[in-house]
Amino acid sequence: MKSASPIREVLQSKYSGKTVTVRGWVYRKRSMKSKVFLVLRDSTDIIQAVVADNSRAWQAANDITIESSCYISGKLKKDPRAPTGYELEVSSVEIVGLAEIFPISRDISTEFLMDVRHLSLRSRRMTAILRVRSTMLLAYHEYLHSIDYTEAEAPTFNAATSEGGSSTFAVDYFGQKAFLSQSWQFYAENMIHVFEKVYAMAPSFRAEKSSTNRHVTEYWHLEVESAWAGMPDILKVAEGCIIYAIKKILKDNKRELEILGVDIDKLKKVKSPFPQITYDAAIKKLHKKGFKIRYGQDLGAKEERELAKPYGVPIAVTNYPLQILKFYHGEDPKKLGTGLNFNILAPGLGEIVDGSQREPDLKKIVERLKKAKINLGSSDWYLDSRRYGSVPHAGFGLGTERVLQWILGLEHIRDTLPFPRFINRIKP
Repeated sequence: MKSASPIREVLQSKYSGKTVTVRGWVYRKRSMKSKVFLVLRDSTDIIQAVVADNSRAWQAANDITIESSCYISGKLKKDPRAPTGYELEVSSVEIVGLAEIFPISRDISTEFLMDVRHLSLRSRRMTAILRVRSTMLLAYHEYLHSIDYTEAEAPTFNAATSEGGSSTFAVDYFGQKAFLSQSWQFYAENMIHVFEKVYAMAPSFRAEKSSTNRHVTEYWHLEVESAWAGMPDILKVAEGCIIYAIKKILKDNKRELEILGVDIDKLKKVKSPFPQITYDAAIKKLHKKGFKIRYGQDLGAKEERELAKPYGVPIAVTNYPLQILKFYHGEDPKKLGTGLNFNILAPGLGEIVDGSQREPDLKKIVERLKKAKINLGSSDWYLDSRRYGSVPHAGFGLGTERVLQWILGLEHIRDTLPFPRFINRIKP
């Protein structure tokens, strides 16, 4: 294979005046009478290349098409008019794969871009977003391992649902009815007896018929569970995940953040502990702002955004009414009727983390199940975590796409992952 340098590597003054070879795909092309301007991209950056009519590369430069792959060699020179401050005076163009007419041009619809998502991913914007996503996911692993968490996996096929209701995807499993995982939590609460501190990064599936800018049917779910932990302990871990990810992105993705026009100052303001308010205080704040939400109702996206807006940073809302929480949420002995739970809300977006101290008492859980008329059925094994050596424990689930959407200030969640799935989209 012919050797070439990454574009980002050669965009330095030390290479100015030297002949370099880069490879990639033609991102832009502009032809003039005596010159052809090519913008070449690779996975690291872009560079402008100029081919003069007296160059032996002239014919190839005229023949090459948008998204053709090629090698380009030439002398590097600084030019502030070029997109990245440098351009190549081209001496040779070697076409590797001549592309057909590329179907993506200006002024096309979002739906069409989604239809050809495998091609629209090639934009600089999407490349930058997905690089930041990769950094963010790595950051979660690094942080959790640094505080002695062990990664463990759970199956995607389940005999029963964890969250219940109609928001599940049922599938045929060799003649048996199975469900795609909504959450790893039931497994996690049993695995704390093995590792004490455990987490998983895996896809979760929600068959919610929601068509909003923050919902996808398949998303990457960071779920964390810890034995011997209370709600304040696990909230600190959730905050730590987000803050560590932000710091790593600021350090490792400067160029990507510049391309995306991200507000760096917004991210630098995020500190631990996050501002906290109780659900009760949140309802009172919302009433003062004209919202007609009643005590005992769950917060919607509009309410969540309004609550976080004045802070400019993520906030934690705690102590939701027990009546709207799941059977496994622990009750706050100091505020009876409320849960030892929290939701982290991000400004402009809403909920990004849902966590709680779990109820360790088997009798109380059974009472709640009966009251809610819930039969765990084939998920009854979950209660073994209480039958055999129950301990105080807590955990949370973090929606990685929503966190990324907030960090980068993206209008829609569809741009936070390569191939998003919605109620009306199952391909490509």
